Amino acid sequence: EPDVTIVSGLKDMVVSEGDDVTFRCQVSHENARDVEWKLQDVALQNNEMNEISVEKGKVHTLTLRKVTEQDIGTVTFRVGPHTSTA
Repeated sequence: EPDVTIVSGLKDMVVSEGDDVTFRCQVSHENARDVEWKLQDVALQNNEMNEISVEKGKVHTLTLRKVTEQDIGTVTFRVGPHTSTA
């Protein structure tokens, strides 16, 4: 299995409280396994507040819905040994 790397990393975002924010990270291969999103070192699951998806096979997205002040912090995307933060 080829080593999946991060082609295009996360970008810092500034949003207003109550808005949605989407982070995108492009990887080198489709169907990447061992992928993880974190907010302030807490692993995120796909639920009504966090939408985790993959577009076009290689672009992994995380949408945080109706953000609050408690959502301020570092977002981390990890695939295998590679990470990107914003």
